[in-house]
Amino acid sequence: MEVVIPTDLMRRAEITVTVAGLASCESVTCSRDVVICPDSSLQDAIKQGPYDAIVLPGGNLGAQNLSESPVVKEVLKAQEARKGLIAAICAGPTALLAHGIGYGHKVTTHPLAKDKMMTGGNYTYSEARVEIDGNIITSRGPGTSFEFGLAIIEKLLGKEVAEKVRVPLVL
Repeated sequence: MEVVIPTDLMRRAEITVTVAGLASCESVTCSRDVVICPDSSLQDAIKQGPYDAIVLPGGNLGAQNLSESPVVKEVLKAQEARKGLIAAICAGPTALLAHGIGYGHKVTTHPLAKDKMMTGGNYTYSEARVEIDGNIITSRGPGTSFEFGLAIIEKLLGKEVAEKVRVPLVL
């Protein structure tokens, strides 16, 4: 849900979205046997950048893979340096910690990732469903995916566009 829902919402807002596979453009089976078919590998997607937003999904294994990837670190560091939008949901924000991104910002995560996220005291923790602090958007988990996606749209295109996307969803 943390990949599919924000991607769907951004595409409804006519944002060009590239879903990039970490290792390749081969399909990825998520923790609940949902299969995601990336548009591109991360290496190929980098060549098409820079992007208006970098969005990190959640899941424990996914967040661990993002946290251990030097390519993800490179992408996030470049995005942060250009003050581009960085968004992460569920356990995804722990990749920000792993790569030294957004220190000093207010963030939220899935409740089970809170202790890990607060290691080192680099962030202020929020219990908000979606936390927006400057160019960093974080969110709690699968149940906040709609709010997360709409927050990204609002940040990129404004409240009016986000509202146009939200209304027909009957949330």
